[in-house]
Amino acid sequence: MESTEEMAGGLFKTSSMSLRTKLLHPVGLSLYNTSHGFHEEEVKKKLQQFPGGSIDLEKKDDGIGILTLNNPSKKNAFSGAMILQLLEKVIELENWTEGKGLIVRGAKNTFSSGSDLNAVKALGTPEDGMALCMFMQNTLTRFMRLPLISVALIQGWALGGGAEFLTACDFRLMTKDSQIRFVHKEMGIIPSWGGATRLVKIIGSRQALKVLSGALKLDSQKALNLGMVEEVLQSSDENECLEEAQEWLKQFVQGPPEVIRALKKCVSAGKELCLEEALQTERDLLGTLWGGPANLEAIARKGRFCK
Repeated sequence: MESTEEMAGGLFKTSSMSLRTKLLHPVGLSLYNTSHGFHEEEVKKKLQQFPGGSIDLEKKDDGIGILTLNNPSKKNAFSGAMILQLLEKVIELENWTEGKGLIVRGAKNTFSSGSDLNAVKALGTPEDGMALCMFMQNTLTRFMRLPLISVALIQGWALGGGAEFLTACDFRLMTKDSQIRFVHKEMGIIPSWGGATRLVKIIGSRQALKVLSGALKLDSQKALNLGMVEEVLQSSDENECLEEAQEWLKQFVQGPPEVIRALKKCVSAGKELCLEEALQTERDLLGTLWGGPANLEAIARKGRFCK
């Protein structure tokens, strides 16, 4: 008969191996399923009752995608339809093997004001809240684990769920007059799309507690000082700042897609796994590249990268 320690060890090993699989082969794997009381199709039926807006995806030939939150009449608030479309776009990005980078932005100089209040009011029971929480944590965790280097381009307001979404990106850029605010406390709740957990990893627990419990308004300078964003962009024009963001991202996605994607997976493993499992993931990823076309071409160029 197995001891308690052996059972616990076996459970940990299974859980860890499952996460390694998710990081190496991210397509279709989520945090929650029916064993957690999560029934995705039932949630989808409820969300379909709240139309409006869209999630638009442009996949460019240079391997950079542009994901646009498009509901300007409501400051790009997430309707039920948009929440469903976000999952569809994440699935599409999981299968975009030529992709290297992604910019997330809002239409008409606003990132996102969070959830559409019509949907929030209608989904008023604790059970509804938990189901939506699991749905969005599934979606944004899959987004975070995409083998693409992602950047949130923050213009105007990023409030509530909009602030949570930008924490799922690898990097954040802000225009000078934009603001980030986690307003959940003032709504009588806490972040539910994984935003609090990810915020702790970005700025640390002490600063995250201040930002969340104070519902602080983070202007571009405060966000920069906290380490929440990488840079404040020079332009506030919608098109010009998108060009700035693309130029900023290009410095990190130059090179073959298979190398950039493996690097992102490797860093994700280092962030989410214990040391042993992260090292094994690094080993497995190296095995897909060593002696491959990009490696052999670089060796043939020998020494040029030192100049």
